[in-house]
Amino acid sequence: MGPITDIKGTFTLHNGVKMPYLGLGVYLSEDGKEVINAVKCAIEAGYRHIDTASVYNNEIGVGKGIVQSNVPREDIFVVSKVWNSDQGYESTLKAFDASLERLGLDYLDLYLIHWPVSGKYKNTWKALEFLYKQKRIRAIGVSNFMQHHLEDLLSKAEIVPMVNQMEFHPYLVQQNLLNFCLDKNIQYEAWSPMMQGKIFGIDNFKELAKKYNKTIAQIVLRWDLQKGVITIPKSSKKDRIISNADIFDFELSAGDIAYLDSLDKGQRFGPDPDNFDF
Repeated sequence: MGPITDIKGTFTLHNGVKMPYLGLGVYLSEDGKEVINAVKCAIEAGYRHIDTASVYNNEIGVGKGIVQSNVPREDIFVVSKVWNSDQGYESTLKAFDASLERLGLDYLDLYLIHWPVSGKYKNTWKALEFLYKQKRIRAIGVSNFMQHHLEDLLSKAEIVPMVNQMEFHPYLVQQNLLNFCLDKNIQYEAWSPMMQGKIFGIDNFKELAKKYNKTIAQIVLRWDLQKGVITIPKSSKKDRIISNADIFDFELSAGDIAYLDSLDKGQRFGPDPDNFDF
């Protein structure tokens, strides 16, 4: 993990690719005007990392937002994910082509397996390795993979995943998984850093926000980065997108990092990677 400097700062993946450590998540942003405007606004505010997925049904709008932003394509780190029903070798290759076409791009910066679908994710990974060797993706990774999923994948993989994108917030730290990924040079990344909005009603966070004269969201996002975790807060509101990026003029003390870590209660607000049925 490198120093945390500014909105365009990066962490370097194990293959040398630099991934901006703050990105815009577009889950639940509606395709069309809403997502186009969110992407344009984020890029205008200095974001250089946009995270979507085929299942979000907004890749077309994301692609338009990128084109309309007038920032060169190679300066923007674009991420998408293969959905569960598309997993398997041939079907993943088709799904990737379809995502690229919807985005209007000729390569992706990062492509992830969205969930560890039992009996399928190893073949899906083979397809990602193939696309990576073809230089159609700059980095490949997984999402929602627990340690046993990763160990199973690594037993057959040629290429170690560059990223594992997980639900991550002060109520779900999973430090053992974090350490495992660190040990394997797999970059950890947070989805749902705000606990699906629940974080804003909790007194502990209000007190910390007051202490640093920052918003609760800014405290949590700064904690992510200081933990070496890439984060992609989602919003389609301009002021929130700008505010989420205002996290480079302060630093949480080691004591406050440890305090946030200590709030861990293994509580999920999203689905359980060991028990999902979609």
